[in-house]
Amino acid sequence: MKLQIIDTIKQYNTIILHRHIRPDPDAYGSQGGLAEIIKCSFPDKNVYTVGEPEASLTFLRTLDEISDETYKGALVIVCDTANQERVDDKRYTQGDRLIKIDHHPNEDPYGDLLWVDTSASSVSEMIYELYLEGKDHGLKMNDEAAKLIFAGIVGDTGRFIFPSTSQKTFDFAGELIRYNFDRTELFNSLYEMEKPLLKLQGYVLQNFSINEDGAAYMKLPLSVLDEFNVTASEASLLVGTLGSVKGMKAWVFFIEEEEEIRVRLRSKGPIVNELAKQYNGGGHPMAAGASIKDWVKSSEVIEKLQLLCKDV
Repeated sequence: MKLQIIDTIKQYNTIILHRHIRPDPDAYGSQGGLAEIIKCSFPDKNVYTVGEPEASLTFLRTLDEISDETYKGALVIVCDTANQERVDDKRYTQGDRLIKIDHHPNEDPYGDLLWVDTSASSVSEMIYELYLEGKDHGLKMNDEAAKLIFAGIVGDTGRFIFPSTSQKTFDFAGELIRYNFDRTELFNSLYEMEKPLLKLQGYVLQNFSINEDGAAYMKLPLSVLDEFNVTASEASLLVGTLGSVKGMKAWVFFIEEEEEIRVRLRSKGPIVNELAKQYNGGGHPMAAGASIKDWVKSSEVIEKLQLLCKDV
């Protein structure tokens, strides 16, 4: 499949890369990293990365604004997006051919070519694997691509501590840091917080609830976000905060937006993506997301999470 993808890339002069809405470092890293590899390998090709920018990640890449006309005869590649509903910029179907590259469970097998590897720590890891496969077939790597791919791997492995981190992950990271980019600056940009977000983190640590079975939850309504002058997107960066709590098995953050409440599930053991699916969501077994329309539903989600933890 990797060679098929490389051959397909060679056939097109215009290549447009998409990723999921509400992007994280892996979305930016895989999308931008692959774009840089293609541009470095084939300088005559027109390569674009599209989607709504995420303010906290604009240091990684500036996205392109393109016309509908650009999609005519183009190859479209969607990175790190399990379901079509989550693809950022719905024009992804307007190209000549569509490729899906992802590491989530393949429950929505869209695209003309699909490469899905649920064992991969991140799609950024898969992009580096694609490069290694294609080194003898014209693919080249540059410093910018290496930085983006490394950032994506770091983000989706929680700085190499999540269970998805494998020997391959460490091997790839070791090769990537040989390229010329400032790792200290990159880590600072990824993990430094502004004072309002730090204060909200303190609020989270003081106000989360956990039961005797190791199930925890945190509710962040708009009133709290406004009080701390933090956006819902910024608040999502705090979801991993509870992972260091001793005795924690799984936890859920409820983060209110204008029209819905985002449900962020994380786990150290219980499978939480099946729970997310019950609320129009999905994701990985240990990290998943969904959405609900009102706070009444949050009690239902908490009860189901508590039952999951009780059974483990």
